[in-house]
Amino acid sequence: MVTRPQVQAVYPSPSPDPEIAANAHSHPSQSFSDKVLQSEERLISRELKVKHGGQGRFVRIVEVSARDGLQNLHGPAVPTEVKRELVERLLDAGLRNIEVGSFVRGDWVPQMADTPKLLPTLPPLTGQNLPLPQGPPSPPSSRPESPSASSSTISSSPPLGVDFNTLRHKLDTTLLPPQAGEVHYPVLVPNMRGFDNLIKLQQEWSAKGGGPLTDEIAVFVSATEAFSQANNHAPLEKILSSLPPVINKALSLGLRVRGYVSCVITCPYSGPTEPQDVVAVAQRLLDMGCYEISLGDTTGEGDPASWARLWAATRDSGVDMSRVACHDTFSLALSSLCTLLPEGLCSIDSSLAGLGGCPYSPGATGNVPTEDVVYTLHKLGYETGVDLDKLVEAGNWLASTLGVRNESRVGRAIWARRVARERAAQQQQRAQASGAGVAGKEGTKGVLEDTEDGM
Repeated sequence: MVTRPQVQAVYPSPSPDPEIAANAHSHPSQSFSDKVLQSEERLISRELKVKHGGQGRFVRIVEVSARDGLQNLHGPAVPTEVKRELVERLLDAGLRNIEVGSFVRGDWVPQMADTPKLLPTLPPLTGQNLPLPQGPPSPPSSRPESPSASSSTISSSPPLGVDFNTLRHKLDTTLLPPQAGEVHYPVLVPNMRGFDNLIKLQQEWSAKGGGPLTDEIAVFVSATEAFSQANNHAPLEKILSSLPPVINKALSLGLRVRGYVSCVITCPYSGPTEPQDVVAVAQRLLDMGCYEISLGDTTGEGDPASWARLWAATRDSGVDMSRVACHDTFSLALSSLCTLLPEGLCSIDSSLAGLGGCPYSPGATGNVPTEDVVYTLHKLGYETGVDLDKLVEAGNWLASTLGVRNESRVGRAIWARRVARERAAQQQQRAQASGAGVAGKEGTKGVLEDTEDGM
């Protein structure tokens, strides 16, 4: 039997709670995870609850909607104000690692041309530990979530018979590492010119008395020669050779550096990608000083078997791979992620409402939706620190604001249940006001109850 090395997470789970550990002797056959989430009925949104034994592990979500999610949108540029509000809504939902833009040429990626304008407008929280949402979810936001939100369809007060204080996702703080609340605004930089532009912006902002705009950059490279020529407009080796000066300079300035490897399953120009080609590129990025590597299924053609092969190849080569990014084109991203969770996957890239897609990969229509990822993780008993209700509100708002389809099935389902519940509550109120309280109550039975999700 092959001994598998322990995967070291960027944010490893904390030690067991002393009180729980002290009681472990009473049930020695039970693990710490079982003690924390033992067959617990757990509400994961106002509409959904599940029962599970739980895995008892924190999984970090890196939200990419503000960059990867918007970069491929056609038509007019998304207003900077919309991007700022998007980041604020994501923070409010509990996301703390939010990729906010890139310092690329504006004529190549027009949607990212305003990144220098956006950064100074964001909440000045870079590197700070912002408390994660805890306790009962708040009533529906007073801010519009959809074009119909200003009407009477969605009430700003709790429905009759529903106490929001009893509806809560039970955030177990014993599962959260101390760094889980740290805010990071990563920005993508393609080369030294892009990084110099970021440095210049920071210097100008500091001269005005401003604080750090970001503490993290991301560099990217393809696992295939063909995609490097299409996406980076240069040979793969030239791109790799250009990165050490950028990474070294960033590290000297106290910035963290993440590395992206694209086309890790297939390439839209050269077909299937050999796992060892991915491993070779990933190892070089780690050797250069990247603290984390994101493996990107750019075409979305990965499946559980192909991801398992790639994960095994990286693990067996001695690479400490602690994160995976999936672009969801053929709807197998979630099943692939679930396959890797027992293997030690601890960081996931995802995009609100499933927005995204690479301009240089035909057919790469989106990323795995953050709502779907968080729902799945919570249902399986993992912790993310994210409030699913607020996340769904944010996804619905974003899709409505941009005039695009919300690709999150979980987001659409939870929103539909919420609308149905609110409408039923309003009907009950009107019936009771007219003296038909009994009939109104019977008419809404089942709608106001919390049930197993059945999704």
